[in-house]
Amino acid sequence: MKKLKLFSPNEFEPHEHWYPKALNATIHPMISFFLSLDQDRIVTRYCHMHPTVNKEKLKEILNHRAKYFLWAGADLLNVTSAEGKRQMVVIENNSCPSGQKSMPLVDDNQEQGSYRLMVERTFKPSLKNLRNKIKGGLAVIYDKNPMEVSGYAKVIADVMQEQVYYVSFHEDDENPAAKFVDGILHVLDQEEWKPIRAAFRYVTQKPWNRIPINSKTKILNPSIACLAGGRNKMVAAKAYDIFNAELEAFGLKINIPETIWDVSKNEIPLWVKKMGGHAVIKVPYSNAGQGVYTIVSEEELEKFMALEFDYDLFIVQSLIGNSNWSSITSAGKLYHVGTIPNQKNQTFVADIRMMVSSTENGIKPLCTYARRAEKPLIDNIVGSELSSWSMLGTNLSIKNQDGSWGSDTNRLVLMDRRDFNKLGIGLDDLIEAYIQTVLSMVAIDKMAQTLVNKQGKFRLKLFKSLNDDASLLDEILIN
Repeated sequence: MKKLKLFSPNEFEPHEHWYPKALNATIHPMISFFLSLDQDRIVTRYCHMHPTVNKEKLKEILNHRAKYFLWAGADLLNVTSAEGKRQMVVIENNSCPSGQKSMPLVDDNQEQGSYRLMVERTFKPSLKNLRNKIKGGLAVIYDKNPMEVSGYAKVIADVMQEQVYYVSFHEDDENPAAKFVDGILHVLDQEEWKPIRAAFRYVTQKPWNRIPINSKTKILNPSIACLAGGRNKMVAAKAYDIFNAELEAFGLKINIPETIWDVSKNEIPLWVKKMGGHAVIKVPYSNAGQGVYTIVSEEELEKFMALEFDYDLFIVQSLIGNSNWSSITSAGKLYHVGTIPNQKNQTFVADIRMMVSSTENGIKPLCTYARRAEKPLIDNIVGSELSSWSMLGTNLSIKNQDGSWGSDTNRLVLMDRRDFNKLGIGLDDLIEAYIQTVLSMVAIDKMAQTLVNKQGKFRLKLFKSLNDDASLLDEILIN
C-alpha cells in the first residue's frame, strides 16, 4: 500500500467515495425535510414537545462555538421503557465519525454531497486566523476508512484550490510517512519531509500516542478532543455527568445508560450482579465496535474475565436488551424499540449515527445512517445458543487478521426510500437524535476546554484525576 498520495483539484469521482447501494439510492423525503429545517423551527418544535425545556438555553447550546471538538458523530439507540416512554440514548460520540459513504445525496446536482458541506462549513473556517504561521501544505492523515477519507482529501483540494497530501498514519507502522517535529506535522514526499500547516484527521486507534496534544499544526479534530471523550469513554461519561448537572435546571439532559466508571477488572462481576446479571463492559479507549462486551449469562461473564487487556480500568453500563432481559437500574428497565418486524416477524436492534459539525452559524447536522444487528432479538435468552453480541452489536467494522479493516455492509440501513421506513422512527425522533448528539458533543468540547490551561497547555494533573489509568497515561504524547 502506498503510504502517501498527492491529490490535486478536480480529482473527485463519486463512485470512489460511496458504497454502491448508497450512490444509487434516493434520499427519503423525511430525511431531506429534517436536514432543511432551520434552527428556529427545530427549537420551537422541540420545546413544544418538551414544555419544561428552556428555549434560550437550547438555542445557546445549538449555537455553541466548539473550540476543540468541531466534528462529531453520535451513536444512538431508539429505546422505550416498560411504560412506553420513548427516547434516544447516546451510546458514544466519535471524534472521527464515518457516514458520508453511507449517505444518499440530498441534492442530485451536488455530487460531493455532505463531504463538501463538512469542508466548507467547518474545515475551511477553522483555518482562519491560525495562530501558528507555519509555511506548509495541507494534509489528510488516516488509519482506516480510505473510501471516505480520500473523499475528504479530494474535496479539500477542490475547496482550498491547492494540492492535498493523503497520508496513512498507522499506530504500528515502523516507517510512517508522517511524523511530528517540534509539534509540527511533516509528511514524507519523495525523500523530503514537508511541513504541514493544517491537517484533517481520521486517525482512530490511540491517536494520542502519535499526534501530540500541543500540536502547532492545526488538526481537526485535535487529540485533546479524543482524550476528553471523543475516543475516551471513561472521560466522556464524566463529561456527560458534569454537563447534565448544569442542564438539569433548564429541562435538558443527555440520555445515557446507567454508567459505573473506574471499575477494576476484579470488581466487574459485582457490578454485573447488581444490574441483574445483564450489563455492558467497555474498554474505555477502543472504538469501531472493538472492546465492547455484552453480558447476559454467567458463561459470557466468565469468557470476558478470562481475557487479557492493555488497560487497568473499565466502564460497566446497564444493558439495553429485550423487554424480558434488560439491566435493572435505578430508573427502571429500558429496552430496544428495534426495527419494524420483517416478513418473518423478526425485529432487529438498530442504532442511528448522527453526524454534526460546528459552523459559524451553530452546530448543524451533516448526514445520518443506521446499522442493524446480525441476528434478530429473541424473547427468551435462557438456554439460547445465540451470543448476546450477535443480537445487540451493530457496528459494521470488521478487524481483519492482518490488522486491516473491512465492513459488513449487509447490515447497513440507508436513509433512503427503501430502508428508512424499516427503522420505525419519525421526524421528532430525528430531532431528538440531533439534540442528543449536540448535547453530548458540547459536553466533550467543554471538557476539552477544561483540560487545557490559558497558555494552551495540557493539564495533565487534572486529566490524571479524571482518568488515573497508568497504561493510558504512558501513551499520551504531549509535545
